[in-house]
Amino acid sequence: MLDVLSLLMAEEEKKKDDADKPVDDLVTTAHSVGDLSYTVTTGRIVLREEKITDDAFNGHEPTAEVFLTAYVKPGADPLTRPVTFAFNGGPGSASVWLHLGLLGPRRVDMGDVGTLKPPPYGLTDNHETLLAESDLVFIDPITTGYSRAVKGGKPKDFHGFTGDLNSVGEVIRLWTSRNGRWLSPKYLCGESYGTLRAAALARHLQQQYGMALNGLMLISSVLDLGTLEFEGHNDDPYPLYLPTYAAIAHYHGLHGDRPLAEVLAEAEAFAERDYPWALARGARMTADERADAATTLARLTGLSVDYIDRVDLRIEHVRFFTELLRARRRTVGRLDGRFLGWDADYGFERWSADPSMDAIIGPYTGVFNHYVRTELTYQNDLPYNILTDKVRPWSFKEFEGQFVNVADRLAATMRANPHLRVYVASGYHDGATPYFATEHTLAHLAIPAELRPNIRVEYFEAGHMMYVHEPSRLAQSEHLREFVQAPSGG
Repeated sequence: MLDVLSLLMAEEEKKKDDADKPVDDLVTTAHSVGDLSYTVTTGRIVLREEKITDDAFNGHEPTAEVFLTAYVKPGADPLTRPVTFAFNGGPGSASVWLHLGLLGPRRVDMGDVGTLKPPPYGLTDNHETLLAESDLVFIDPITTGYSRAVKGGKPKDFHGFTGDLNSVGEVIRLWTSRNGRWLSPKYLCGESYGTLRAAALARHLQQQYGMALNGLMLISSVLDLGTLEFEGHNDDPYPLYLPTYAAIAHYHGLHGDRPLAEVLAEAEAFAERDYPWALARGARMTADERADAATTLARLTGLSVDYIDRVDLRIEHVRFFTELLRARRRTVGRLDGRFLGWDADYGFERWSADPSMDAIIGPYTGVFNHYVRTELTYQNDLPYNILTDKVRPWSFKEFEGQFVNVADRLAATMRANPHLRVYVASGYHDGATPYFATEHTLAHLAIPAELRPNIRVEYFEAGHMMYVHEPSRLAQSEHLREFVQAPSGG
């Protein structure tokens, strides 16, 4: 009797354990935009890892539930139909920006600088969607969106360079395998930190799984964080930000009638030669040399000679956004320098908020929460973390004592796979990932001259999310269509 009771109790315990284990909760719906019909599968898939205990295989234990949204054109030939895996950056950002701003078949309708729409904003068809040329899989890294570690799991295991690569790479492997897409042309599309992730992932997928890619789409790119870090004795960011400062000053009327191209050419020339030389001189600089440098910087940036002298010729970016239009009692956006804001105190050295983020985050958050529930019919009571600090501190332990730089991984991937093509998009008014820093990194890629034509670089008169600017969105959508349509290596 005791044995039977024990067996029944064990069976009940097993049922309870099974009930607590996470399972995929995907939902599929059918839609169309224009003449394009498609299905959308959205929800969370469970990641598992092999467990080895005392040198014995102990099964696959769940580690995380990752939210994704996959758009597929039914009936297409999987041997020729491309698939693009997309994600944003942060770290801590969901993929909603690329999803509902540029690539997906539905997009946010929020207006732009000077024509921003009021809440509750709008959702409209995206007739320029990349889905016309490629299936799309949007991935929210763990703790962003609805993605979470499993019950009892440790989120911090995923909040770092390697943990992030492993988990996002595993999502890509699983989706590719489950959907029979190993022989489909494959692309990665990342924005901001997502470009750093994409470049590192290309190498990771190639080495870990033997998965070769056809292309990378790097939007608002940063592959070397040392080009952006204003700290210590690192003088690199100051010249690399200068052309962006000049572009923002131009947008706000501080260069008179000079064409933007003329202003940028002067700023780039000074940033390439005389400015780094001046910073390197230090105390060896003569009074005349310092005065000349300060005068040139003032003319290009719209700041005063006195301010530039007081900051020792080194203009940090948030200080610039705070100082540029201080006399007008306005602040300037970091993500997009076209946007203006107000602050509570114009004596602050640094503004209290980024006005461009203030303008953008509400529309994307509200529209996604509506879209995922009403049109995609996915239900989840968790908050959708569109941009969260819960991923911090983010671990870069692999780069201890050095700046994070994945340019070498991209170069190695291109050398190993000479058919890999790279599309790079930069906004002139992007104060988060300045275009001249991207140019600097690309110029130092360790690839042979024969592979240089595989890189296509495009520029837009907009900011970090350049697609909020309608002419830029239309142009970029066409670029990406061309990029996916192009033959490998061409």
